[in-house]
Amino acid sequence: MYLFYTPDIATCQTLNEEESGHCVRVLRNTVGDLILLTDGRGTTYTARITEAHPKHCAFEIVSSEKQQKNHPFHLHLAVAPTKNSERIEWMVEKCTEIGMDSLTLLCCRYSERKQMRMDRLEKIVLSAAKQSLTPYLPVLNDMTDFARFVTRPNPNGVQRFIAHCYEQDKRLLKDCIEQGRDVEVLIGPEGDFSEQEISLALQNGYQPVSLGNSRLRTETAGLVACHTAVLVNS
Repeated sequence: MYLFYTPDIATCQTLNEEESGHCVRVLRNTVGDLILLTDGRGTTYTARITEAHPKHCAFEIVSSEKQQKNHPFHLHLAVAPTKNSERIEWMVEKCTEIGMDSLTLLCCRYSERKQMRMDRLEKIVLSAAKQSLTPYLPVLNDMTDFARFVTRPNPNGVQRFIAHCYEQDKRLLKDCIEQGRDVEVLIGPEGDFSEQEISLALQNGYQPVSLGNSRLRTETAGLVACHTAVLVNS
């Protein structure tokens, strides 16, 4: 069953124009048909269509159910966007399908891209979440300065890691993650983090980690980090 996104379902029981068009015009749903909805915050709703209009499809809720997350921890990726925006968009799509909970875009010393279209990323996240029937939408955070990000307090004891390619005593990420604990992983730009950035991260409690023997592109590293964290907790 197709999953429709309805963030304001508590106050408005009508699909927005885009979702209405897909529901009525593309999928050919009509009055009386049952559809599956989510608010993006973990609740799914079974609803019955009461007005099959292609611009404002109305419905009534039949039942609702709070869904458990697929993994018992919060996964936060902080990634420096690639020069080619399509590559980071691909990463965001796949990480959403796998189970990323939040994403922060990092502005680093060697960053070649300092802006991203957040509206486009939001659409990609929404499409990926609906495709994989995920009732939890990841939180997207706009571009943030690296130093400002890594010096944030960590009152909840989140496991923080920085993946980089410098020669250093590093363990594999999969061997560092403790099951059930929240995880945050930093992925650098195509020129990697600077030595000063790595030093600052280590001073603020980040552990240096490796993602394997291969030298990975930024978007591949983000995907590997996401999959590793979810797999360890499966």
